[in-house]
Amino acid sequence: MDRLLIVRHGESEWNAVRRLQGHADINLSPRGREQALALRATVQALAPDFVATSDLQRARDTAGLLGFEGAEPLARLREHDVGHWTGRAIPDLQAECGDDYANWRAGALTPPGGESWAEFRNRAKCAVSDLAGKVSGTLLVVAHGGVVRALLEGFLDIAPHRIIPVGTASLTVLRCRGGSLTNMRLELFNYNPAGPVFDAPD
Repeated sequence: MDRLLIVRHGESEWNAVRRLQGHADINLSPRGREQALALRATVQALAPDFVATSDLQRARDTAGLLGFEGAEPLARLREHDVGHWTGRAIPDLQAECGDDYANWRAGALTPPGGESWAEFRNRAKCAVSDLAGKVSGTLLVVAHGGVVRALLEGFLDIAPHRIIPVGTASLTVLRCRGGSLTNMRLELFNYNPAGPVFDAPD
């Protein structure tokens, strides 16, 4: 692999009302479908050689709208499992347990019944590392906001508390210098055809 394209799925029905999804299988909103279609030309122009997607429907539908209906679905590319926080409104969590929520976003706290940040980061990184061994050119991964943060830490050592939530249907690109996964650099972050998004939902 010489280039990794990472797309966060389009806005889901729960993103629209700022509820945490984790492994819940929530559909795209109409706006999310429009967002994915708006990103399609950009991703198509980058001509990925192989496409993988989280097996959750919002990511699979985004891959299809980008023109990759045959993308390989992988459970290891799912979002961070937030356990008992699944379905909770983010403003409610912040009001009830603000420090815990902030610490979770920083990768320092495991939600009750959920997955630790280290487990999640390693899961996502291992999934992409395995895929990279099968691809000589460009790999496209369609997944989730947490997966973007996990891969940026896993491959670039950027701590999660230093990364804003990327926008829905946004594109982030990493380049492998010399094809080495230990020698990667950030080429593009949080690209959205409609302009920058600085307040995206988790």
